[in-house]
Amino acid sequence: MARVLVIAPHMDDEVLGCGATIAKHTDQDDEVFVCIIAHRIYNHIFNKEKNDIEINHSQKAKEALGYKEIIYLNLNDERLDVCLQDIIIPLEECVSKIKPEIVYLPFYGDYNQDHRAVFEAGRVVFRPLAADFVKQIFMYETPSSTNSFLANHYVNIEKYLNKKINALKCYETESRNYPHPRSEQAVIVLAQKRGVEIGFRAAEAFMILRNKWE
Repeated sequence: MARVLVIAPHMDDEVLGCGATIAKHTDQDDEVFVCIIAHRIYNHIFNKEKNDIEINHSQKAKEALGYKEIIYLNLNDERLDVCLQDIIIPLEECVSKIKPEIVYLPFYGDYNQDHRAVFEAGRVVFRPLAADFVKQIFMYETPSSTNSFLANHYVNIEKYLNKKINALKCYETESRNYPHPRSEQAVIVLAQKRGVEIGFRAAEAFMILRNKWE
C-alpha cells in the first residue's frame, strides 16, 4: 500500500489530469490524498457562495473516485504566480503530514500561470534532500491547459475511465460542450488517443520527474 498525493492548482484539475489513475490507486488499496491549492474565482472576482458550490462538487468527485481526503489550501486563484513562497509554506506542511511516496504535479509548461507556479513550488518542496520519502513524481496533463506534452509513462485506465467521467460530471459548473477539451467526449477521446500510443484501449499519460528504485 502506497501513500499518494495529487496536487491540483484548482478544483477539477485532479479529475482532468489523473482521475482514472486515482481510481486505480484506490482500487489497489493505496491511500490517496488530493491537495487543492486555490479557491475558485469567476470573472476575476471571488464569490464565496459560488466557491462553496465548487467545494461541494469536489467532494462529490472525491466520492466518485473513492479516495481518502481532500486538503484545501484556499490560496488566491489567478494569483498563484505572484509569490511562490505563499504556495511553498502550506504545501510543505501538507507534505510533512502525509509523507507521500508517489506525487502527481501539473505539467511545468502549462498555459495557465497558476499551474506553472504550482509546479515550480512543488519542485522546491519535493527536492530530493527535503522529501527523501518521495520515490516517484509524475507530471500530468490538463486538457485545455497543456501543450507540448511528451509522455513517457502511461497508465492503463480501461477499467477506470467511467469513474473518471462520473467524477467529471460532478463538476457541473465547469462542464463544457464538445469540442471543448474539458467536455466529456473530449476527455474520452484523449484517453483513447493516449491508449493507442501505447497499446491500451484507454490511458492517462504522464511525464516522469523522479523514479527512485532502491
